[in-house]
Amino acid sequence: MVWSLVVWIITALLILGVLTQRWWEPRLADKRFDLRAFPWRWYFAGFPAVAIRMRWRWKQVCLINDLSISRQPRRTVVGDMVVKGDALRQVMPRIGLPHVTPTGLVVRIRLNQGQTPAPFLAAAEALEHAWEVHRVRVTSPRRREVLVTVTARDPLAEEPMSEVAHRPKVLLARVGRIEDGGAWVLDFKKVPHWLVVGATRSGKSTLLAALVRELAPQPVALVGIDCKGGMELGLFGRRLSALASTRKEAGALLVALVDEISKRMAQCRSAQVRSVWELPDAERPVPVVVLVDELAELYLTDGSRESRDEAARCSTHLLRLAQIGAALGLHLVVSGQRVGSDLGPGVTALRAQLGGRIAHRVNDPTTAEMALGDLSPEAVDVAQLITEEEQGVAVTTIGGRWMRARSVLTTTEEARQTAAESAHLAPELPVLVEAINKEGGNA
Repeated sequence: MVWSLVVWIITALLILGVLTQRWWEPRLADKRFDLRAFPWRWYFAGFPAVAIRMRWRWKQVCLINDLSISRQPRRTVVGDMVVKGDALRQVMPRIGLPHVTPTGLVVRIRLNQGQTPAPFLAAAEALEHAWEVHRVRVTSPRRREVLVTVTARDPLAEEPMSEVAHRPKVLLARVGRIEDGGAWVLDFKKVPHWLVVGATRSGKSTLLAALVRELAPQPVALVGIDCKGGMELGLFGRRLSALASTRKEAGALLVALVDEISKRMAQCRSAQVRSVWELPDAERPVPVVVLVDELAELYLTDGSRESRDEAARCSTHLLRLAQIGAALGLHLVVSGQRVGSDLGPGVTALRAQLGGRIAHRVNDPTTAEMALGDLSPEAVDVAQLITEEEQGVAVTTIGGRWMRARSVLTTTEEARQTAAESAHLAPELPVLVEAINKEGGNA
């Protein structure tokens, strides 16, 4: 009898989850759907177990964490004399039916009269332990209602594998996995410029390598600025259209890039369009993605006049590219171990132009604050909790909200192979190369 009841409950939950989620519609429309990658175990075993555990322990969790209210008796105590009345009863908020997701479930909780979402927000960690799940996120989309999103297991604990073969779109890079199990995609047409911060061995260089690997087969010009002698971006030298390895070369390259977008601006003005994307395909100039590794090297000075002039030159032209480059087909990916206002006002002004933010594990809270502080204080706290063992894990902006993500591991050998296989696709930009060579010859 008991087992029959358990089987009936599990079957009902599965049917309910499928009908409410309707996961088959986008999956059937997606020709890249792989049955082997579908989370069968979660849908048929994990979800029913978690749903039953949530319902079974709901009353206990509410009592321990003060999530219930006391119903007052019809009669009360007068002085020292007890007047006959009803006993106090705890009333639990009503928990709704769970909606299954590929990595967890979502459930709505109807609050009792007079309750606020604050106790539920504070009890998120307690719910994780009681329900034995990886993470519980609590939000309040409307009054007297709390939305609880449960992540059963950490999708970032496993190394993200290469996605199913796909036809890459221009300026669209699939670099890893986000915490809800979906693909981590950088779309430069939606978010034209990105700021990436992270300490040594946090995964910052791996992310840049994954990004280059995705952009390499596309009709895109990749330009590198690596003032550490080109040690990082030099691995992709054969695919890069230009690479500056010193600050003097970087200054000359940035000047040449500003001249290039000025020409594109004149071209758009002549054609009476607002961006290069409105030009005919035959007339549209090639998109350019500028990768800047270790931003601080462009801004730090030794106190000499020449050093200050170099830093000011790089700061001014980099900011100009960020301000007007997106509509003209030029995009920035700026990375650094430490990015703070102490590098100068130019860094703060540049940060404001970089709409996409990615924060790996950092050594100082100032860098995390610079990357995510204007988005969400909670995101700053989460970024500082990333441990040394979580290499490649970062907090990033996805669709106007923040989320944890992990990039695909790209080894040095894979980076070299990518550069070799796609070297013939590198667009020739002789003006940029000449600017770098000229400055390098004068150094």
